Amino acid sequence: MIDSHCHLAGEEFAADLDAVVSRARDAGLSGALVILAAGDDGEGERARAVRAAWDGVRFAVGIHPHQAAEHAGDLDAAMRRLEADLTTHGAVALGEIGLDYHYDFSPRDIQQEVFRRQLRLARDRDLPVIIHTREATEDTFQLLKDEGAGLRVVFHCFTGGLEMAGTALDMGAILSFAGIVTFPKAGELRQVAQMVPDASFLVETDSPYLAPVPFRGKRNEPAFVAHVVEALATIRGRPAATIARESTATFSRVFRRANIA
Repeated sequence: MIDSHCHLAGEEFAADLDAVVSRARDAGLSGALVILAAGDDGEGERARAVRAAWDGVRFAVGIHPHQAAEHAGDLDAAMRRLEADLTTHGAVALGEIGLDYHYDFSPRDIQQEVFRRQLRLARDRDLPVIIHTREATEDTFQLLKDEGAGLRVVFHCFTGGLEMAGTALDMGAILSFAGIVTFPKAGELRQVAQMVPDASFLVETDSPYLAPVPFRGKRNEPAFVAHVVEALATIRGRPAATIARESTATFSRVFRRANIA
């Protein structure tokens, strides 16, 4: 299994990183994709500790929509810094990027421009993109249509309904399921998880957030992706080993530079 999206370089894991990695390996994980925020020197330093602790980790770097306004003063400089971070961390993807109209921590026009610039950069560097979208579905799809031709696209922590899923799948995107699929009120999301094609889904934790049942309210961690796999196995009527194998194969196809055995 591979946790396709986690924040293992966050401060939440600094004190017991080795134990977290040990539990992940014991749970059967061969690796994880760790998400980093462009320009965050502290997180970048912790990423080096993560790499030293677990040779199965790979990195993605991007400007999250929440932080878009921080870079609005000089977008050219922000893109240069992002490119440098991608190189420094040997990033296998650009993300997480996108639009978030729920919190609106950054003005929407700035979010859109930062998203647009990152999609272009991903295309130039032949990197897949990891999408964060919340209450911004229409604009997210429009920008992907305008700028994302030929890109490998992952909708991380997918929580949309059947209509959104259909649109994403029709454009060739991958849906990544997190612990939310185990929540009692996530009925429509489980319908999506049931209908998604075998080659079009990933599993993730988004740790330290969104711990699955039975760990809700606790810090999430990569080992818990096994519970997402088990939930999908129940939903799809397949053995957990099959779900793990299918999601790992999709990960390898999308994140071609990862080379996680």
